[in-house]
Amino acid sequence: MNSLKTVGFPINDKENEKRRSLLPTDLKRIKHTGMIYIEEGYGEVLGIPDEAYVKSGAQVASRKEILDKDIICDAKIGDAAYLAELREGQIIFGWVHAVQNREITDAIVDNKLTAYAWEDMFELTRHLFWRNNQMAGEAAVMHAYLCYGRMPYETKVAVLGKGNVAQGAIKILTKLGADVTIYDIQDETLFKKDFKQYDVVVNAVLWDTKRKDHIIYERDLPEMKHGSMIVDISCDKHGGIESSVPTTIEEPYFFKGGVMHYAVDHTPSLFYKTTSACISVIVSRYIDELITDEPDDILKKSLIIEGGVILDQRIKDFQNRC
Repeated sequence: MNSLKTVGFPINDKENEKRRSLLPTDLKRIKHTGMIYIEEGYGEVLGIPDEAYVKSGAQVASRKEILDKDIICDAKIGDAAYLAELREGQIIFGWVHAVQNREITDAIVDNKLTAYAWEDMFELTRHLFWRNNQMAGEAAVMHAYLCYGRMPYETKVAVLGKGNVAQGAIKILTKLGADVTIYDIQDETLFKKDFKQYDVVVNAVLWDTKRKDHIIYERDLPEMKHGSMIVDISCDKHGGIESSVPTTIEEPYFFKGGVMHYAVDHTPSLFYKTTSACISVIVSRYIDELITDEPDDILKKSLIIEGGVILDQRIKDFQNRC
C-alpha cells in the first residue's frame, strides 16, 4: 500500500472568496481524517469553530503548516496568491482553469506540481460540481440586476448557452418574470441578427480558446439598446464578449460603449454557505483516494499536469498559441 498523503485546506486569499471545500458534517464520509489539516479559522466565515473540525477527526494548523502538506485542496486554487510558492511534488486539487490562463499553467509547471482540476471531473456526462455551476448563474443574475437597478420582469433577455450555468440564470430570470430567449452555441448567427432588441444579454458559454472571433464585438456595443447590460458569467477575458474583462464582487461592473458589463468571476461565493455545502459533499468523496494515491477513473481524467509535465492537450495547444 502507498504511504498516506496529508491534505491541507487553506483559506483562499482571493477577494471575497468565502467558499470552503470541506465541512465537519462531511468528514464522516472520510476514512483517513487524521491526514486532514484545516487552517486556523477556516470555518469562521460559516459560523463553524475550529473545534468542530477537531471533534470530527481533522487537525487544525497554521497557514504555513497547511501549505506544506502533500495535497492542497482549495476551491479557487487557480487564483490563489500562494500557488507560485508551493514546492516541487505537491498536489493541488480544486478549480484550476489552466486551459484559459497561461500564468497559472506556468506556476504549476515551473514548480513541478501535480494538478487535479475540478472543472474536468465528470460522472458519465455530468459535471460533478454541476450545482456550483448552476449557482454561478443564479447568483450572477441576482447580483447583476441589483447593480443594474431594474427588476427582471421589466426586461427582455437573451441567454447564450444551455449548460448548467445557463440553467441557473434561466431559473432565476423566469421566476422573476423576465422575457427570456435562449440561444445555444449553434444559434450564434441568429443571435447576432437579434441582439439589438435585448435589454440584457447573459453569456454562459465557456469560450473555446482556439477561436479568435467573438459573439459580441466591441464595435457592436453602440448598436445595443440604450441602457442595456451584458452579464458575462463565463468571464473569459476578451472571449465570447470581446469587451469583457473579469470584475470583482467589490467592483462588479464597468461601462464600455454605453453598455454596462457585469463579469464577476466567482459569483457562487456570494452565496457561500449554500455553495460550500454542495462542494463539501463532492470533495469528501475523493479525499481518501488522493490520500492513498488510488484515484478512480474520474480523478484520473481530471489529472491535467503531473510533476510539472502537461498532460492536457488543450493546455499545450493554448500555450502554443500564446
